[in-house]
Amino acid sequence: MQYVAPVAIGVLYALLMSFVREPHRRRLNAVMLAGAGAAYLSGGGLGGWEFAFTALLAYVAFRGLDSWTFIGVGWLLHTAWDVVHHLKGSPIIPFAPTSSMGCAICDPVIALWCLRGGPSLIDLVRRRRRGHRSGTGGSTPVEPAGHPGTGAPAPSGSSG
Repeated sequence: MQYVAPVAIGVLYALLMSFVREPHRRRLNAVMLAGAGAAYLSGGGLGGWEFAFTALLAYVAFRGLDSWTFIGVGWLLHTAWDVVHHLKGSPIIPFAPTSSMGCAICDPVIALWCLRGGPSLIDLVRRRRRGHRSGTGGSTPVEPAGHPGTGAPAPSGSSG
């Protein structure tokens, strides 16, 4: 259960975020990443390095306002920070000694979802159900028009 619960939490996070429409979903995830970057500040387990990491993740989150890739990379950076805290620092939840390791298991689940462009899991399930009902069996999601993984609209042909 120590390993299953963090994975379930990561999937639940992606599912709940699916209720937020784009581009707000991407921007909200950038804000969440910035907050996660400061999660260890109050524990101070790694001294001044906590501030350096928070600054790094704030920059990555800022870039994530326009890029799912930056958000995914940010969650992978947070995963590494979780592992360092599990081994050398203080846990993210002071009264739960393995909480940093749980976070290190959860964060890559979120990162993978973000690196796929933060798709709505609800929409993916609906599309699959429609595909099975119509007999097409189409389980491959269709990439929306625009810039893949960014949520940005495609440039118009009239701009120079």
